Amino acid sequence: MSTANHMSKVGIVSLGCPKNRVDSEVMLGLLRQRGYEVTSRAEEADVIIINTCGFIEPAKQESISTILEMAELKKSGAARRIVVAGCLAERYRQEILRNFPEVDAVIGTNDIERIVEACAIGGHEWAVPRAADPYLYHEGTPRVLSTPFYSAYLKIAEGCNQSCSFCVIPQLRGTFRSRPLDSVRREAEALARQGVREIALIGQDTTSYGEDLNLRHGLATLLRELAKISDLVWIRFLYCYPNRVDDALIEAVAENPKVCRYFDIPFQHASASVLKRMRRGASGEHFLRLLERVRAAIPDVTMRTSIIVGFPGETEQDFSELLDFVATAEFDHLGVFLYSNEESAVSFPLPHQVPAREAARRRQKVMTLQRKISRRRLKARVGQSFPLLVEGPAEETEHLLRGRLESQAPEIDGQVLINDYEGAEPKPGEFRGATVTAAADYDLVARLEARPFAERRAAHSKAKDEGRLIQIRPAVQGVPG
Repeated sequence: MSTANHMSKVGIVSLGCPKNRVDSEVMLGLLRQRGYEVTSRAEEADVIIINTCGFIEPAKQESISTILEMAELKKSGAARRIVVAGCLAERYRQEILRNFPEVDAVIGTNDIERIVEACAIGGHEWAVPRAADPYLYHEGTPRVLSTPFYSAYLKIAEGCNQSCSFCVIPQLRGTFRSRPLDSVRREAEALARQGVREIALIGQDTTSYGEDLNLRHGLATLLRELAKISDLVWIRFLYCYPNRVDDALIEAVAENPKVCRYFDIPFQHASASVLKRMRRGASGEHFLRLLERVRAAIPDVTMRTSIIVGFPGETEQDFSELLDFVATAEFDHLGVFLYSNEESAVSFPLPHQVPAREAARRRQKVMTLQRKISRRRLKARVGQSFPLLVEGPAEETEHLLRGRLESQAPEIDGQVLINDYEGAEPKPGEFRGATVTAAADYDLVARLEARPFAERRAAHSKAKDEGRLIQIRPAVQGVPG
């Protein structure tokens, strides 16, 4: 096998969700450890890795388009090797090699540790045989962070044991497996030592964390452990499964000032009949009761969800129930996705497919309703003060700065535009007090105070009573984050 020399440059394009992004960071860490130089400019790279998403049809098309785009660089002589990794590679290994002659190597989601072998200049064209054992990185695995220095994702588990009929993730990522609590804590401590102040815990189903390790209330226990790390300021978790949000988790959020008062719970629908066909169960009424429990324990909590419209057999009555649910629940953030009929999903042969045009109409109707809800909820914040994380110049104009509140997760929610500030010019990664002065449909405008914010809140519970080294492309419409 050829080995890398210190002059070989590698670039990576990472598609899809933050979970895929962490995989990209691990691959770059392994490559840098072996002497590769990392570049963010694809045209400079000797080796280009495309970490694909293959969850649904729009994501597959985006991945294929990116492969073709990078293949042009190889044709022009700029790149010498192209490696395709990720979910699409896991799903269609041989097909990718057969249909894209420019691709030199294909590795699946459990083959990450073989990325150095796949990238070797002069290596043979091959698709790695499917790994016998599922992969899960640990605290000693090298990573090259692609997020700003003050914020990082931390994958606490991989795979999924849920049986949602529309989802192929278990086929691509395997059964659910948790990282040991000590491993997660040690990685979080290491990230904090290098300047990370906000950590987002991710996995296909974070609320099942620890179950395979016989750890009772695993996510709640983990949150309490991470809250002991002195340098961390915000700890948030994403991707909650509705029926796994229990009192222990609600209490852990309410009681720990460092844990963001933020729940991301993809409910997917509200009609009991649709949820039954989705193999998720429950109903809109059940979900509303859960929301009431969370809001009673944490009055200022932020709620995010995602829903799917156009699922097979979704009637006008089902859709009406969904609209009523969204109107009643009043989520702070909501993503609406079109159903994608994947050939290996359980839902693929279901009858009564909803026409694409009708599904798109329903999606637009939900988005219009949610825009009004979002605007109203954001306007209620005008005049209030909150801690804010400064992120740097706004993309819209260099004359404004941007930042996020605790209620805004990185990359998926809105932002705060900063048009005025007291004292010294705020720096990226700095936490300041901020007073909201205006609101739009999804974003806020604020004035920063001179003081850094102190402890932002007391514990409250009623539960008992380095630069952009990865080319990150946003998830295509229709891919839940």
